Amino acid sequence: MKQSVVLDLSKLPPHGLGTASLTWWGTLAFMLIEGTGFALSIVVYLYLMSLAPHWPLNAPSPDLLPGSAVTALLVASLLPNVLIDRWARQQNLVKVRIGLIIMSLLGVAPLIVRIYEFPAMHITWDRNAYGSIVWVMLGLHTTHIITDLIDTLVLTCLMFSRHGDNPRRYGDVSDNAMYWNFVVATWLPMYICLYWIPRL
Repeated sequence: MKQSVVLDLSKLPPHGLGTASLTWWGTLAFMLIEGTGFALSIVVYLYLMSLAPHWPLNAPSPDLLPGSAVTALLVASLLPNVLIDRWARQQNLVKVRIGLIIMSLLGVAPLIVRIYEFPAMHITWDRNAYGSIVWVMLGLHTTHIITDLIDTLVLTCLMFSRHGDNPRRYGDVSDNAMYWNFVVATWLPMYICLYWIPRL
């Protein structure tokens, strides 16, 4: 059987960054699925509020300090996150290592504050519908912070190993930075729902 070469792809790099990477598309699909979950939780919150005679149900409005502190930490993390994405695209190993250490610390910080955020809601998860949806929303977002933190810690270990200076790892760091932006972006409407709508 006679075969002919249509196109020589041997000079293409084995891995790509951004839209040239299958991992990037997988991360994007994951964010779309999870974003739907966040949107549904907000819709349920607003629906329950529309049925209630007063809101919140049988509880005072949540304390602003813990939720606002988490929000400030997440927004502050965007600058180093943008920088680490840029350094990963430049394949600058030293800066990526420093950036991953910083992002690991910035991933732990909101989790510490969130320990105080749950009791600041002034309601338990099983008290009524308001308590349930509030805890679901906080729990859902906390799970995503933990997920990204674990990914960041694994990448930090990899970048300090012999596998660090590898084009594929830089792509993983860039994709992880994109996911952290998603974690921050999804929190902002949830913060408004949980902390400011009850004060209207």
